[in-house]
Amino acid sequence: MTQRSSWKATYSKMALAMVALLSEPAVWAQSADPKEWQLNMGRGVTQTARMAYEAHMVALWVCVVIGALVFGAMGYAIFKFRKSKGAVAAQFSHNTTAEVLWTVIPVLVLIAMAWPATAKLIAMYDTRESEMTVKVTGYQWMWKYEYLGQGVEFTSRLARESDRIRQSGERPTAASQPHYLLDVDNRLVLPVGTKIRFVITADDVIHAWWVPALGWKQDAIPGIVNEAWTNIEQPGVYRGQCAELCGKDHGFMPIVVEALPKAEFQRWLAARRSASAPPAAAPAGAPAPVSAPAAAPAGEVAPAAAPVPAAAPTAAL
Repeated sequence: MTQRSSWKATYSKMALAMVALLSEPAVWAQSADPKEWQLNMGRGVTQTARMAYEAHMVALWVCVVIGALVFGAMGYAIFKFRKSKGAVAAQFSHNTTAEVLWTVIPVLVLIAMAWPATAKLIAMYDTRESEMTVKVTGYQWMWKYEYLGQGVEFTSRLARESDRIRQSGERPTAASQPHYLLDVDNRLVLPVGTKIRFVITADDVIHAWWVPALGWKQDAIPGIVNEAWTNIEQPGVYRGQCAELCGKDHGFMPIVVEALPKAEFQRWLAARRSASAPPAAAPAGAPAPVSAPAAAPAGEVAPAAAPVPAAAPTAAL
């Protein structure tokens, strides 16, 4: 009797824990970036991420309901018609009504799930009416970003401090290096509240550009240009990684997106454009600087200067 009571107490605790876990999906929705021991995907900071999260939660709860019904029926049948009770199995080959039900109901459930999911998938690939375009090119092992039509481009690599620690063999702590291997030397800076079109390709092997908070991943394939878009709703810093095995340093291709308010982004863009602009040419009409004659290469004798002609003799008076 004591053993049976302990089993009942254990099962009761497990059931309460499962109910608490399943009844608070808000707890699962972590911040934009993934966290340690996170139980569920985050909501993200874009409409795309939110659509993916909602589709995921619908599928999850459908599976929970179906699982509860199926395993509940199995458990009831196993307990109710157990051999020790003297149950005798029914003898029949099929049941047309049951077969129709377990065919029609799953089809209707799948249609109900697929219809909104397909609409969301189509919206995720609709890059029309974009306000700016960023070209992303993957290399071993870095990213190149070009703000098309803005005159700004740069490469983004693993931050030097992370690279130094990685090659030194040190074991960093979360306190000393909270973004170890997830920081870069040049962040991709984007404005919030702006529909941004991405054109993504690669120069050498297949890469994949992935930032979880944005809600999508896109392959970067040499010779092929893939498209995607985003509209970031909240300022902040969002991190990602290359998501396609691309060589020995695949794990050292982080992505850092910094989202700024539109006014701050315009100031950043102007400063970046000024820093990358070529030096101004000399004004028209200014005399060209006189360059000194080049020195003779080492080991060679410089040519002798031309002799100065002697003065003409003075005529006799």
